[in-house]
Amino acid sequence: MYILHWLLTIAVIVSSVVSVVYSFKSRRSTDPLVRGLYAARMNISMGAMLIMIALFQMLAFSGSTLKVVIGAVLLVLGVFNIFAGLRNQSTYRQLVKRG
Repeated sequence: MYILHWLLTIAVIVSSVVSVVYSFKSRRSTDPLVRGLYAARMNISMGAMLIMIALFQMLAFSGSTLKVVIGAVLLVLGVFNIFAGLRNQSTYRQLVKRG
């Protein structure tokens, strides 16, 4: 269990760094299609980060009702971010190929 906590912590840190990198790339890009593609990748990494935080929070602490609810909300937000990011990434990838 101790190793799992460290793995989740490392995964949260890595996904946070990736999210920040794509955020900077998205904000600095002048092409709107590339900007959207980077924003979609940022959403995917943020969703992964939220899911890892939810898993860590659910596994690390005793299960009070409030902690379970917060973990469930983070999990749902993470899944939604991943879904929206994947959908937007496929849309922008097709637009980048065309033009």
